[in-house]
Amino acid sequence: MGLCILSLLNLFAFLIFTSVQARGVRGPNKYSFKRNYNVTWGLNNALLLNQETEVQLSMDQKSGSGFESYNHYKSGLFHMRIKLPEKNSIGIVTAFYLSSPRSAVNDKHDELDFEFLGSNGPPYTLQTNVFVNGQGGREQKIKLWFNPTKHFHSYKILWNQFRVVFYVDDIPIRVFKNNAKLGVSYPSKPMRVIGSLWNPESWASNGIKTDWSQAPFKAKFQDFNIHGCTLQTRGNKNCHSSKLWWNGKKYQSLNVREQRAYQNVRRKYMTYDYCSDRSRHPKTPPECRRKK
Repeated sequence: MGLCILSLLNLFAFLIFTSVQARGVRGPNKYSFKRNYNVTWGLNNALLLNQETEVQLSMDQKSGSGFESYNHYKSGLFHMRIKLPEKNSIGIVTAFYLSSPRSAVNDKHDELDFEFLGSNGPPYTLQTNVFVNGQGGREQKIKLWFNPTKHFHSYKILWNQFRVVFYVDDIPIRVFKNNAKLGVSYPSKPMRVIGSLWNPESWASNGIKTDWSQAPFKAKFQDFNIHGCTLQTRGNKNCHSSKLWWNGKKYQSLNVREQRAYQNVRRKYMTYDYCSDRSRHPKTPPECRRKK
């Protein structure tokens, strides 16, 4: 009888494990930070941990810190596991994003943003944005349904010739389709993968000053493997090849389960959508008129 119960418990544990694996929830991979990334600013505020499979960025009154990938990518599914700063971090932003090179003379860069706005406690605000040819203004904000300072969570950006999708723990929270045929600009420039911790207090805190007595603020990043197409290895056109799995049919539209989860996030957790902001956009942007 005891062996039978033990077998049933083992079976139950296995089913839970396989269910979790099927949803894509997993621990960090073991790729070294230095394999694909380097620290680009705030060198004294970046610390490699756990045999270089984790990087901690810190922010004080003198400086924050940031890193970026060696390569530029033209398509891919870009992933990072992040743990946000604890304490009262109002005015501090933790960012994970893709960006093409910027120029002070003629800024026509493309950019896809995850921006985690500092807070003095839950719920925490996540802002996403899409820049094309230097034009942004496409912000959406959601309240996260968990405390992102307690544990690492997974954040992904899918970018192919069909759409951009932002994921939180494998749940799609935003879809930006390629509506170039309607005259809607779509990100097309080669972009690097970037992580940073900085202090844009002027817009990120609703006028509340950062409490520097709480410094240093610390954010941790994991998962430094990159699933993306570089121009160096495939050339411009081949980065849209269907042979690359993130360009395949599975990633051209949300499946039924993803669509339900996406609509649930928009209904329960969205607090701002540029599509509905008539003070900034008196005329509805064309991409917003399309059925989600």
